[in-house]
Amino acid sequence: MTSAALRSRAWKLLEMVTTPLLPSDYLDLVSPLRASADLRGRIEAVHPETGDAATIVIRPGRGWRGHTAGQYVRIGVDVDGVRLWRAYSITSPTNRRDGRVTITVKAIPDGKVSNHLVRRAKPGTLIQLDQSTGDFVLSQARPAKVLYLTAGSGITPVMGMLRDTEFDDAVMVHCAPRPQDVIFRDELHDLVANKKLRLTEVHTDSDGMLDITRLHELVPDWAERETWACGPAGLLDAAEEHWTGHGVQERLHTERFRPGIVVAGDDGEVTFSVSGKTVHADGATPLLDIGEEAGVLMPSGCRMGICFGCVTPLKAGAVRDLRTGEITEAEPGVLIQTCVSAAAGPCDIER
Repeated sequence: MTSAALRSRAWKLLEMVTTPLLPSDYLDLVSPLRASADLRGRIEAVHPETGDAATIVIRPGRGWRGHTAGQYVRIGVDVDGVRLWRAYSITSPTNRRDGRVTITVKAIPDGKVSNHLVRRAKPGTLIQLDQSTGDFVLSQARPAKVLYLTAGSGITPVMGMLRDTEFDDAVMVHCAPRPQDVIFRDELHDLVANKKLRLTEVHTDSDGMLDITRLHELVPDWAERETWACGPAGLLDAAEEHWTGHGVQERLHTERFRPGIVVAGDDGEVTFSVSGKTVHADGATPLLDIGEEAGVLMPSGCRMGICFGCVTPLKAGAVRDLRTGEITEAEPGVLIQTCVSAAAGPCDIER
């Protein structure tokens, strides 16, 4: 008998012994970060950055394929017995020697995951991971001059870039309410002291909001610079209009953490973006049924007793959980169960 056949027989014997669990379930307990397991990570440290932000140090499992500076990662965190998925920018350089990665999280009002990570996460906690993704990355052709335009937690993907790639001429304009609210402030000022960055801080509580039309006063040659901008929708909308108005829109690269303000209602137009169909949905019919009636291929295992087979990305808008009434708004990485979710205003489902 070949060694492969012996291994197969041994595995089947183990399955008989461990039923109803699988041998892999026990391996997960012993070696949860092994290469063949579902991709996980272990939180190894939590470092406060400001009063409401912290950097989470994660040791990824062996299946982790690395990242490109500026990308984000979706993580699954168990909060009060419920697994919730969110996306966060990776703030560590790509060549970190110990193989760890970091995300830097700002707690937002009523944010279940962000508040849990900033205030309650403990070293040793296992989390689920997806592979890194995102196209908010530095261009392969090295620009002579760069501008980073950021606000609030929009500094996080850019910090990954700063830690990863050094430019001869780099300028940053960053907005935050007060000096103590600037995430990574000490490290940014170290870069300034070492002449690796020119930094302008706009403290909105005292200086007011940044008027993008007066950017030339802060960065006279802004139009000549390859620019990466990340922050609230208002800042990015103004930047896109400004760059387009000056005919240099190809030099602006933006990353939006959240869509515009969502006003939840009792029904709305549902767009199935992959299928190219838009239909009206009431606020009581599951989106799974709405999609099927519209002829959209809606995967699910619900009717066969297989939960979470209908999980789908919510690209835009808001939905209501028919069991609890809870409203879920779209943001990068948010998944919904279409069998128990109804439209709460216009929304876009990735089907």
